[in-house]
Amino acid sequence: MDLVNESAKYIFPKRFESSNLEEALMSVPDLETVKFTVLKRTEQYEIRQVEPYFIAETTMSGQNGFDFSGSSQGFNVLAEYLFGKNTASNKMEMTTPVITRKAQSNGEKMEMTTPVITKQEDGDKWKMSFVMPSKYGANLPLPKDPSVRIQEVPAKIVAVAAFSGFVTDEEVKRRESKLRNAMRSDMQFQVKEGALVEVAQYNPPFTLPFTRRNEIALEVEMRQD
Repeated sequence: MDLVNESAKYIFPKRFESSNLEEALMSVPDLETVKFTVLKRTEQYEIRQVEPYFIAETTMSGQNGFDFSGSSQGFNVLAEYLFGKNTASNKMEMTTPVITRKAQSNGEKMEMTTPVITKQEDGDKWKMSFVMPSKYGANLPLPKDPSVRIQEVPAKIVAVAAFSGFVTDEEVKRRESKLRNAMRSDMQFQVKEGALVEVAQYNPPFTLPFTRRNEIALEVEMRQD
């Protein structure tokens, strides 16, 4: 299986559509993403009601969440599942123009979606997940790689702050601290106790830093007092 070719539409989503260089640089992959409703918007963050969705998730290697080796390994493992390394025996026709050719194996090929979400666990472990195409619902094929897990993420309310540039562990810590501090002044919502930070990256690795779209999120709840 050629992951380079299968990922081409993700890496260059509007390669032949942008009329000039500026438009090409500012392009965000035109892919299916998590559905949500904006409940509140401030200068520092957005409160979103997120609908349930399914993910394919794997634990990243390495001590840091965003080192190149760990990120690349996690991405490749998930991409292999998405592009056919699963237990389905039938090939399904594509419903979007994101991926245009059929799977090379007997597995089932699915559309690439965005964002790629990285979540911190206890200690230094991180998990990377791909949001699964919504048309599959709970009927996703099982992964052949035991390190890949399929999970349903329930509906939730999150506080989200967007930022550009490269994502590093230091930057995530800084952005998380800034978001938590901002939420302390919110009279409607508060960060849920024990909430773990999530980072969504909407662009491929080759995107220039100043045109990148990243988001940091914390689960929140309505204040009761």
